[in-house]
Amino acid sequence: MELRQPGRKGPQEIEYSLISRGIEDSILPACRELGITAYGIFARGLISGHWQAARTPGDFRVHSPRFQEGNVEQNLAPVETLRESAKARNTTVAQLAIAWVAARGEDIVPLAGARRRDQLSEMLGAFDIALTPADLVVIEQAAPQRSRSGRAV
Repeated sequence: MELRQPGRKGPQEIEYSLISRGIEDSILPACRELGITAYGIFARGLISGHWQAARTPGDFRVHSPRFQEGNVEQNLAPVETLRESAKARNTTVAQLAIAWVAARGEDIVPLAGARRRDQLSEMLGAFDIALTPADLVVIEQAAPQRSRSGRAV
C-alpha cells in the first residue's frame, strides 16, 4: 500500500476499511507505532451504502481493479448483509462502516469526506453508535479480512 501523502512530514494516512484490510497483519502495527492514520473508510464509496459507479473517464475508480466488472459486484456483496445489520440497529451502512473503523483502536481516526450536509449528518451519527462484541462479529462475518476482489490501487 502507498501512503497517501508521500514525503509529507508528520502524521501520514493509509487506506483502511472493511474492504481494504490488507494492512492488519503487518502494516497496521507499524502504522500505530509511527502515528499514521486511516483514510478511505468507505473504500471509495463501495461500503457507504450509497454506491454509484464511476461517471467520467477522470474518475479514479475507472482504472482501479476493485471497480472493474466482476470485482465490483463481489466487493458490493457484503453491503447488503451490512444493510440488514444497520437496519436492525436503526443506523446506516455508512455509520456502521465508520463505527467499525473507530472500534479498531483509540489510535485509529476514521477520516471521511462529505460533499453535502446530509452526508455529514449521517457520518456524525456514527459516533453515537457503540458496537458490541456481537455487532463486531456480524460485521466481520459480512466482510472478512480477505474478502475483496481486485487489489487496491
